Formats: sequence, structure tokens, C-alpha cells
Amino acid sequence: MGIRAQSGSLAPGRVVGDGRYRLLAQFGVDERAAAHLWRARDGQLKRDVALTLLVGDPADAEAARLARRTLERAAHASKFGHGGVARVLDVLSLGSGVTSSEGLLGVVVAEWTKGSDLIDLVAQRPVAPAAAARMVQALAEAVDHAHQNGLVLGLDHPQRLRLTPDGALKLAFPGPLPEATLRDDVKALGAVLYLLLTGRWALPGGPAAIPAAPHSPNGRVIPPRSLVATVPVELSSLAVRTIEDGGHGGIRTSAAILRVLDQVAEAEERTQLIKAVDEDEAVAEPDGTVWTTKKPVKDVARRKKLAFGVTVLVVATVVILAWGGMMLINLFQGESKSSGPQINVAASPSSQVAPPSGEQPPPGQPTTPAPPGVGAAVQPSAVAVFNPGSKGDSPGRAKNTTDGDAGTGWKTDEYDKQFPVLKDGVGLIVTFKDPVNLSQLKIDAGSPGSKVEIRSADKKNPKLDETKVVGSGELAAGESTIALQQPQQGQYFIIWITQLGENDKGKFVTEIKELTFLPAG
Repeated sequence: MGIRAQSGSLAPGRVVGDGRYRLLAQFGVDERAAAHLWRARDGQLKRDVALTLLVGDPADAEAARLARRTLERAAHASKFGHGGVARVLDVLSLGSGVTSSEGLLGVVVAEWTKGSDLIDLVAQRPVAPAAAARMVQALAEAVDHAHQNGLVLGLDHPQRLRLTPDGALKLAFPGPLPEATLRDDVKALGAVLYLLLTGRWALPGGPAAIPAAPHSPNGRVIPPRSLVATVPVELSSLAVRTIEDGGHGGIRTSAAILRVLDQVAEAEERTQLIKAVDEDEAVAEPDGTVWTTKKPVKDVARRKKLAFGVTVLVVATVVILAWGGMMLINLFQGESKSSGPQINVAASPSSQVAPPSGEQPPPGQPTTPAPPGVGAAVQPSAVAVFNPGSKGDSPGRAKNTTDGDAGTGWKTDEYDKQFPVLKDGVGLIVTFKDPVNLSQLKIDAGSPGSKVEIRSADKKNPKLDETKVVGSGELAAGESTIALQQPQQGQYFIIWITQLGENDKGKFVTEIKELTFLPAG
């Protein structure tokens, strides 16, 4: 009754945390730890924050002990930086920011996460399987990164999560339970996937606003596909195998979840694209014949690029022909007025006709010898994250850098400190089916200020000290061209990031949208 009475006094407008944080709206309650989740206003820094309020009676020794353990874990997590987890700004405990008269045992203060409540997201209908896979993929990357650092995130309650405006799930209210384990984080990923696919929560202690997942007579959770027929078998199996502890074939790590999600998301997106073409871009003739009138998005993008290139080539040709015509007219006019020496127009291919004295070269006419030519772009057979000694940094998205679509891409994790404080760097390793004589590399980036080295390697999984630097440069916003010191023959090349860009949140991150590889001509 003590906790219930104290928590009842938590209402919008109340100020907690030594008079600093004014409560604005409640976003949930984790009954397992009497943790109340609120959006509040920081009166000192004039910004919104997320508060995890640990409600309880300071005279209850056991409750106070458990609260201290939660606060300790939250304080430890404050050193962790990742886009999938709200940054912990402060941890307040009894006698240090929290008074006994407030009816609180502690407060975890985190940055506020804009976006949608997870319960609101599934209230009307389950999420489409492909979208659900992408959402959980982003969260699984955060878990994988945290577990490599020995941290438990404590995301096994849906009201602690929010969906950001860019469609990623984020742990918005950090504060792992005292007894939470790494395994609990992994099970939570399966439960979140189950929730998105079915609108039901499959772990104990969920909020009353979400129906519990049904179980069979033998106690096993009913697979999502049995509730929603459109759920792919692979996603349904992944959710169940991740949640359940017993039996064989269970999934125990976030890295394993990421591997499956990457495969499922790619296959599901391909299926949805085919359906979209069949349903939206087909024209039926009176005799029943169906004609598709459009190409897939990536093919359209390639055709647009090709059309632009052809247009540029035609314009350049017209300019050159016009200038050549004017030169011939001037030549014949000069012959009719003068008996001077004839001009030899049958010069060698490497020679250039100089413009008349005092005139500037026509547009497009080079004044200096052209640089060594390059050949047509070559496409690698594979792209992967090169992250010696660690994992993470969105490995499932590396392939986006060569898909011909600048709207997709790959980002590093967000780091609190610049390289090489936390590690020497991170990058992408590309593999070609056959060796290429690489001359230039074009990088379309969204993070100006990033610095990269181009390295060659003799094998697929080299150590960094086994690779050789063959070029380097600093990336601008948009496309940057990095010329190698000299054409380099090889099958494996690494884009190694030695300095990250900085985003508007003060975090260090590098984004690469597209990579184009140009061999020597």
C-alpha cells in the first residue's frame, strides 16, 4: 500500500529530483521494479528528458537494496553510446538528488526519444513482417554492441521502447532490473519481434494494455504464424526459438538473431517488391493478357543515370562539332584571302589544334593534357564490415553501399569519442569475383569531415597490419573521388575510416551511401 500511495502522487506538474525535473506525461509502468516511466522537463537545461522513477518506501531495506543495484547498472550504462539506446544523462539516489520525502528510491535521467509509443504502434494492427524485421534488426545491433562491452540493457518491457521517426526501435527508458541477464536481453528481442508481428507480449510482467501471447497445453508459446497467416515461417520460428529456453535449436545470442534477420528482411523485401510490381504496375488487356509497364526501382535508377550520361555525351559532341565547323570556316576564309602556308589538319591523334591568337579555348576544350583514363565501373561480389577485434557497426547494412540506391546506405555506430580513443577505426571490405586493376574510388558520403584510407589485402579476412595503404582522403558531403597512388591490382580492398564525422547531437559517426570502383583504363 505504501508504494501505491506514493506512486499515486506522481502527476503532471509535480517536480522531482531536488526541484529540477517537472513531470509532463507518463508513458508506462514496469510493475516488476515499481519503475514509473515519465517524460519531464529539465528546468536547468530547458530540455525534455526521460525519467525512470523507482518508487518505494525508503524504510523498506530490500526495496532500497534492489533500487541501488538498478541505479548502479544504469550508471555503468551511461558510458555506453549507441543509436539504439537513449543516453543516460544522470543517476539520482537517496541523499544524492532524491530526498526521502519524495517517495522515490532513485531516478534514472536519459535523453528524450522523439517518436511513437510501442503500444500505440501495434494497437490497430500488427506491423508488416518486413518492417518488423528491420525494426528489431536495429535494436539487435544495439544489444550486440552492448553485450560485447559486458552490459545488460534491460529492454524486456515494451513500454521502455519507442519507435523513432526514422523507423528504428530505441531503448528510451534505460534501467535494467537488478537480476536481468544477457540472456534476458536476447529473449526480449524475440518478444519484441513477436509483439510487432502479432500485437501480443510473450514474456511475463508485460503491461496490462497488451494481451498476453497464447500458449499450448504443453506450455509452449503459440508461433506467430498460427495467429497471423501472413507472417513468414522464418520470422515466426525466429521469435519462438529466441523466447523459449528449453529444447534444441534455440537462439541464444544477438549475433545469431542479426544473421537470421538480415536474410529474412532481404527475402521479404524482394517478395514485397515483386508483389508491388504485380499489383500496382500491371495492365490487363481485354483478352486477359497482363503487361507490366514499369521496372523495379533500382532498374529505373540505373536507367535514369544512363539517360543522364547519354545526354551529357550528346551535348559535348554537339559543342565539339560546332567548334570544329567554325575552325574549318575560318580555315577556308583564310585561304581565300592569303597565299600563306597551308595548315596541316592531318595531325597526329595526340596533337591539339590551338585556337586563334587572343581567343580563349571554347567550352569543354582542355588546355592541359587529360589525366590518365579510367575504365567502366566494376561491381564487387560482396561487401562486409571490417571491424578487427570487435563486432557491431551495422553489419547487415554493408551491402547497401553497392546497391545503386543512394537512399540506402551504411553507418558506423555513434561514438562518444573520436577515433582512435575507443578503437583504431572501422571500415568496409569489398571482394571482387576476379582481381581488378583499381585506379579510383568514388564515395558518396553523408558525413563530411570523415577521413579514410584505401587499403589492399591478399585475403578475405586479413588483420589490419596485413593490409597496405594505397590511397587516402577526406570525405565531403556528397561524392568524393579518391585516386590511388598508382593503379593497384587486387581482389580485396578495404575502405578504412580513421576519423569519423560529427552529427548534430555531438556524436561521432560516418555514413557511406554508395561506393563506385573505377579500374585503370
